[in-house]
Amino acid sequence: SPRAGAGGGPGLAAAGLGTPRKGLAELPDAWAEALSAARAAAAERRLGPLAEWAAIGPYRVLTGLPTDRAADPAVRPLLEPSHAELARTTEVYLDCAGQAGRAAAALGIHRQTLYYRLSRVEQLTGLDLDNGEDRLLLHMTLKGSRLG
Repeated sequence: SPRAGAGGGPGLAAAGLGTPRKGLAELPDAWAEALSAARAAAAERRLGPLAEWAAIGPYRVLTGLPTDRAADPAVRPLLEPSHAELARTTEVYLDCAGQAGRAAAALGIHRQTLYYRLSRVEQLTGLDLDNGEDRLLLHMTLKGSRLG
């Protein structure tokens, strides 16, 4: 089970663990999994500091995408540093399965503030948070943007 290290910003170390395999012929696949898991752990604190490939969920797909294509054009404006609060609000809302009460509590904001921010996100991106495919695109792009 190869392990691979990855940087995650100042003071944040992360490592990944690939699926156990037999034989040297399978080493490249295990190594690729370990690197992907390490990237995921560096991007998402709840996964690390040691992330197992089998436990990184959607990051198994996201770490396989080319880094230059991870940001969808509709979501790019939301990824600008000036919109960091809107991006975080949106990701927390989507992580909470669109449950406004849970998301507002997790963010420590009033529900009306949450609704205002989400309407700004829709205006900024042109995406509709009532549309499942738009939510999926937004969620995956936000998660993928941290992989660096």
